[in-house]
Amino acid sequence: MSRIRNARKSLDMEEAALHEVDAELERLVEGPAMGPVPVSTVADEGSGELKLPLAEITDATVSDNLLSGCRRSNWVPNPEMVLSFGGKEEDRGTEEFRSLRSRLYRVRKEQHLKSILVSSAVAKEGRSFVAVNLALVLALQPECRVLLIDADLRNPRLHVAFGTSAKPGLSEYLLNEAEEFAIIQRGYADGLFLIPSGRPVSGPTEVVSNGRLKSLIDQVESLFDWIIVDSPAAVPVSDASLLANSCDGVLLVVRSHSTPFDVVRKARERFREESLVGVVLNAIETKVSRRNHRH
Repeated sequence: MSRIRNARKSLDMEEAALHEVDAELERLVEGPAMGPVPVSTVADEGSGELKLPLAEITDATVSDNLLSGCRRSNWVPNPEMVLSFGGKEEDRGTEEFRSLRSRLYRVRKEQHLKSILVSSAVAKEGRSFVAVNLALVLALQPECRVLLIDADLRNPRLHVAFGTSAKPGLSEYLLNEAEEFAIIQRGYADGLFLIPSGRPVSGPTEVVSNGRLKSLIDQVESLFDWIIVDSPAAVPVSDASLLANSCDGVLLVVRSHSTPFDVVRKARERFREESLVGVVLNAIETKVSRRNHRH
């Protein structure tokens, strides 16, 4: 049984115990004017351990306790992949990611949207770059927790983006070699958590299609406000379309002046009609960049 189910089972037991104490006190109290005696704490029998009042045991409390056990890592972000939000001189494109964040929140008002697969038609479209910085800009919001998952078991990039270890990670979980909290890292950014790709595996399509990614997302989604999943390119292999079955929506990354239209259309056909929540046009040449290029 996972730690999440254990925590929730513990809460259910404490709630039942509290109701029993309330009922017993009401039975013992004489006179209706006194009313029920408030009970503020519950202690384990014989342990002497004081538990939180039931009213103070919230989902946030459980989430914080569970996530506190995630492995702390000394991330060293790669400036080629990770934009600087909130600095004195922000990188070009930071406002575009803020705009993307706002649009996703608008979509969320219309449909259930928590887990998003980021894919592209072919390689080198900037898919991992978009996944990393989307997760980061989402995590910048107060009390917003974001889980970023590297589900590209063929050419993983997210551990490179953050300068951290790739394992243990998703492949170990999919192969039932590690539990969920053993593979989650937390680093320099408050609110941002990472599941790297894990060790290389043979037959990655078979590994990602075994259903355990859906199980992983189901287990941890209550702990996070957003879950961003980086996938392989959609056209060369079937991994992305399989992974999309475990997510609420798909963002398709297209590189400006690079990806042929028929290839983009083919990638679009890999996903369910209702799953596509948007297309991100990457590497748009700005007037500033053209002017600098002439110099």
